[in-house]
Amino acid sequence: MDIGPAEIAIVVLVIVLLFGARKLPDLARSVGRSSSEFKKGLREGADEQSEPAFPDPRTHPRSEAGTSSKDDLPPNRPDDSPS
Repeated sequence: MDIGPAEIAIVVLVIVLLFGARKLPDLARSVGRSSSEFKKGLREGADEQSEPAFPDPRTHPRSEAGTSSKDDLPPNRPDDSPS
């Protein structure tokens, strides 16, 4: 399915009729800003992928829900002791 010049002209004509000639520069500007923000987000997301959001329970056994041992608990402080 190829898009030829006639189809492109029809799409441009419909856009001009819908938004008006005066609004097109603002529309194009907002689309450009949106695409640059999207690309920026993709780059930042790729940088953050060095640490997985959900660690593998086989490599991080203490992160499993419902499993805790005495070693996992913080040490008791004197002011935390029951009275």
